[in-house]
This record gives sequence, C-alpha cells and structure tokens, in this order.
Amino acid sequence: MPQTNSHSSSGEIPEVEHPLPAVTAPVPIVSPIDSDYKKPAKSPAVEEKLERADFLLVMVMVIAVFILILNETLLGVALPAIMEDLWVTASTAQWSSTGFMLTMAVVTPASGFIISRFSIRHVFVGAMAVFSAGSLVAGLAPTFAFLLLGRVLQAMGTGIIMPLLMTTMMRLVPPSRIGRAMGLIGMVISAAPALGPTVSGLILSIGTWHWLFLSVLPIGLIALLVGLRLAPSSLPEGGEDQRLDVLSMVLSTIGFGGLVWGLSSLGGASSHGGGAPVNPWILVAVSAVVLVIFVARQLQLQKTASPFMDLRVFTSFPFVLTVLMSSIAMGVLLGSSVLLPLYTVNVLGMSSLETGLVLLPGGILAALMSPVVGNLADKFSPRVLVIPGAILFAAAIWLLTMFDESTSPLFVLMTYLVISGVIPFLNTPMMGMGLGSLPQHLYSYGSSAMTTVQ
Repeated sequence: MPQTNSHSSSGEIPEVEHPLPAVTAPVPIVSPIDSDYKKPAKSPAVEEKLERADFLLVMVMVIAVFILILNETLLGVALPAIMEDLWVTASTAQWSSTGFMLTMAVVTPASGFIISRFSIRHVFVGAMAVFSAGSLVAGLAPTFAFLLLGRVLQAMGTGIIMPLLMTTMMRLVPPSRIGRAMGLIGMVISAAPALGPTVSGLILSIGTWHWLFLSVLPIGLIALLVGLRLAPSSLPEGGEDQRLDVLSMVLSTIGFGGLVWGLSSLGGASSHGGGAPVNPWILVAVSAVVLVIFVARQLQLQKTASPFMDLRVFTSFPFVLTVLMSSIAMGVLLGSSVLLPLYTVNVLGMSSLETGLVLLPGGILAALMSPVVGNLADKFSPRVLVIPGAILFAAAIWLLTMFDESTSPLFVLMTYLVISGVIPFLNTPMMGMGLGSLPQHLYSYGSSAMTTVQ
C-alpha cells in the first residue's frame, strides 16, 4: 500500500513506495476550478492523423447538409410550374412546403435522442437513405400526393442531419478551432438558402420541376456511400442506456407539429386559415398546452430515466441567447429566400432566371463571409462581431419594409446582399459560444433544441 507523508494534507503530492511507470509526457496538475485549463495538446503525428480522418468525415457531412438545406428553398420559384403541371391550386401546392415544415417539426425534436442513442454511421446513413428515397419519389411524382410524400421523406432526413453535423463538430473539433468549425456550418446554413432560388431558376430554365429533385439524388447517394465507409460505428457514451419514452414522442409530435401547422395556417385565405380543419388559434392553443405537458414529462424523466429532449441545455444562459438570436436571424434569411422569389416574379414581373441572378450575389457573399467570420471568432469575443452584425441586420430588415410594386431589382439585390452578408456575424460566433457552454453529453440535445426552435 502506498504510504503518504505527514504533509499530504497540505496539498503536496503524496509519495509512493513503488515508482510509477515511465510516461512519455508530463501530466499537468490543474485545479478543478481553473476555467482556463484546456486539455493537453496531442503530439503532432497523432493530431495530424485525427485531423485527416475528421476532415474527410466532416466534409462529407457538410456537403450533405448543404444539399439538404438547399432543397428546402428550391420549390419557391417552381410553385407556379407545379400548380400548372399537376392541376392544383396555390393553397394545395403550398402544402409541399407546409408538409416539409410539419415533418421537420416532428423529426427534429427527436434527433437529440436519436444521435445520443445510435452511432454516427447509423444515423447519417439512415438519414441520407430516407432523403434519397424522398428525392426519387418527388422527382418521379405523377401526382401531387406523390410529390408530398417525397417532400415528407426529404424532411425526415433533413431534420436529423443538421443536428448531427453540429454535434459531430463539437465532439471532434478542438476548442481552439470551434470558431472555424462554426464558420463552416455557417457557410452552409447561410449560403444554401440564398443559393436555392438561383439554382432553382437555372434548373427550371433548362428542364422541368422534376429535375429539382432528381439533380440532388446522385449527391445524396454518394454521400450515403462515403458515410457508410468513413463514419464511425461506435455508440456514443451511454448510448446503450438510452430508452425511448413513447409518451414523450407522442406529445412531441402533437405539440410541435400542431404548433407549426397552426402558425402556418394563420396566413391562409380560408376562414380557418389555409385549410386547417379547425381554427388555427385553437390549434395553436391546444398545441401549447400539449407542449407544457411535454416539458413537465421531460423534467420528470431527467430525474429517473433518459429524457426524450434533455431540457437542461436551457439552464445555460449563453445557449439560450444563442437560440434566440440564431432563430431570429435564420427566420429572416429563410423567409426572405422564400418570399422574395414570389415577390419578384408575381409583383415585379421578373422571370425565374432573373430572380435567381438577383439573389445569387447574396449567396456568394454569405459563403465567403462565413469562414472569415469563423476565423475571427477564434480570436475575438462574440460581442465584437455580434453587435455590429445586429445593427446592420436591423437596418436590412427596415429596408425590406420599403419594397413595393415599383421597387427596382437593384434595390432588391442590395438589400438581400446586406441580409446574407451580416447573418454570419450573428450565427457563427453565437453557435460556438452557445454549444460550447454545454457539457459534451448534452451536445446532441443542444443541437436538436437549437434546430427545433429555428
């Protein structure tokens, strides 16, 4: 047995009778309250090997997420062509977007549990397989029912992939490079919606709306095959102990799905709001009550079992602030990427191709700015980047209120350019700060919660 000397109580290292085995590097002794402590750096050889493997995996996931998010905004320009080809009304055609959102609202809250329960390989391959199947069904759809089914399958894959990418980034990337990693994610979530109308306009200028889905199918299949080979198959820590709570899943489906359906129905033309079976305000109220029950259920499960959505992520103020700011920023970006094409085509009389070209510079600027802001986020505090970005963001929203039937395309271009350019200053530093404030075992739930609110 080791023998301690009389000074062990004063904080000195205890002596032992037998020498410890030799080690290749000194082990740092750090107080547990030292918040500036970082894990010892790996040796250059090991770090380079890990970086190469991580780089391949992350790049495949980034490309996949780019395609999936791009897919969200492809249909905005194509709705008139779909209405004419499938003989449906505008309210029916809008269900291709509403159904997508409803499915996302159901699947995304469950992604935290799925990612914490299964390996990255199983989750990634499963999500890409479902998305690819949806792209095939939608691309070959003879009727609107098949198109809607394809969109639902696409949304199921999309709702899981985005939280998976953020969780994987937080698990693999060293703390000193989180800003650059978030910049890469920011490039995807900023550039993909901005490029959606442009890509859609280009495809529609040379083909039918079917190719909006068929063109992304090969990329989805390639990502699936590469992920099957490269993604790690090991379960996350504690994954085998996770148990699905069926009641939570039902409450989540009714609560989040009903809330999105009710809110999206408020702008409908009918007396019940866009064809909802009941008054949308009743739907929103009932969904809110169900969500209150859902929250109570999760708080109870956090004490005794595995929660379906771990709400302890919201005890971190940086994370709550990140969720609020990123949700507002993404709401404006996604909303403008959907509404601006409708505005330019129906109000200004521009063609689909002209609309895409007007919005193209914004997508390019967002793609260029995100990595730059990511590098800056590793060097400066978030407030240095977020405050100027928020001021410009507010100015851009004010410019949107000035649009009317006489607005010039150049003014639309410049406004969208400002919106796309300042989004990285809000999202990139805030995502790194928010997710970085959580313990590692909550990364998947934090990513899921952030995406759910957005």
